Amino acid sequence: MKRRNFLITPPALALGAAAAVAPGLFMAAPTIITPQSRILPREGKGARIVVCGGGWGGLTAARYLRELIPTSDVVLLERNPTFWSGPMSNKWLIDVVNTDFVNHDMLRPANKYGYRLLQCEVNGFERDKKLVRTSHGVIDYDYLILSGGIRNDYEAWFGNDQRAINHTRKHFPNAYIPNQEMFALKRKVKDFRGGTLVMTLPPPPHRCPPSPYERACLIAWHIKTHKIPGKIVILDPKPKIGPIGTGYKQAFDELYPDIITHVPNAHVQEVDPFNRRIKTAAGEFRFDDAILMPPQQAAEMVWSADLIGKTPDGKPTGWADMNTRMFNARTDENVYFVGDLMGTISDQFGHYPKSGHVANYIGKIVATNIAQRVAGKEVTLLLPDNLCYMMVNGDPQEEISVKFEYEVDATGKVIQTQIDMDVRNTDMVKEDFAWARSKFSDFLAI
Repeated sequence: MKRRNFLITPPALALGAAAAVAPGLFMAAPTIITPQSRILPREGKGARIVVCGGGWGGLTAARYLRELIPTSDVVLLERNPTFWSGPMSNKWLIDVVNTDFVNHDMLRPANKYGYRLLQCEVNGFERDKKLVRTSHGVIDYDYLILSGGIRNDYEAWFGNDQRAINHTRKHFPNAYIPNQEMFALKRKVKDFRGGTLVMTLPPPPHRCPPSPYERACLIAWHIKTHKIPGKIVILDPKPKIGPIGTGYKQAFDELYPDIITHVPNAHVQEVDPFNRRIKTAAGEFRFDDAILMPPQQAAEMVWSADLIGKTPDGKPTGWADMNTRMFNARTDENVYFVGDLMGTISDQFGHYPKSGHVANYIGKIVATNIAQRVAGKEVTLLLPDNLCYMMVNGDPQEEISVKFEYEVDATGKVIQTQIDMDVRNTDMVKEDFAWARSKFSDFLAI
């Protein structure tokens, strides 16, 4: 497993003192911690549901599981000490919102809703024994929810060249995994003094499809406002901008014609982070600075659980192998998937948008489905929707948006309808902030 080095645990808490310091936060019970230590004895006689990942989807699932199954013992495992929101973070980069808007305490919702929060690293699974291995020991479960988001697939660019991977992470972070690189990226934007800033976009599917374009617009607004002699080159593997293609193209052309250059069909073929050079299907590009987004995959926990899907020729899809209407694993009905790590849904549109809105919605659906199973009821097959607001101008603040609706056709296939709101306006800014506050209230208890 990778990314273990991101665990931040004070020694006293790692020895089980957390409960005395902050009710609701549990680190470990044994005095001597080993990978085989059994931790967190069950509370009550209800089902135990372990949720791996405290993002938009995991926090939502934990809240509604406790609400819908009051007798349940819900344990949320999260490696980060605080919650960082990916949605709204582009606005944070240029100070439209402050840090307190996107960074929140996770103890508050845990205490309010009655689930247990364990700060730890998830190291693996023994699904035949219904066990999760963590950095603090082993936890058993009746139902398991994987909600760990994405991983950056730098290996697609660099293979096993760890020197190139580490150099790219250090010098050209993309912050698409919140909490790891957020401040580094903000410093990069603030310290940019000019030249060519290249942004690579991952091939679909990837986290929050319209957000890289929003990021480009807001950084361009920062460049324009501060009269920085710089430009942004967007290397997009898609043949055209999308979603909200017309709205973004108008923003590029009308607001930032001398700053943003959008290059379609620019599938990355080779990246040289040391010499600052990128070779793509649309040509070769050199840069002074960069925000490098490699292809994305499901979080490591899905790989560790051996629940990654396979293509017809047996290659890994990179995403969870899941029942498209029940959101549980095809090969293990007691393991559920929530959020960006989910697999394909329909051959009409592929994946549900990997967005905070969808993760929040699926968290509620999965909690409902597990509650129905625990109660011995028939499971109701539910569909999400999706809504994304994107800021394209900082003064005046203007936004565009996209909505996705879903239905099931006569053959049982899930069908997507996409509605782009391409005309930027200030009213959407108010709608955006109302939407964000409503969602934060839903799963963060604020």
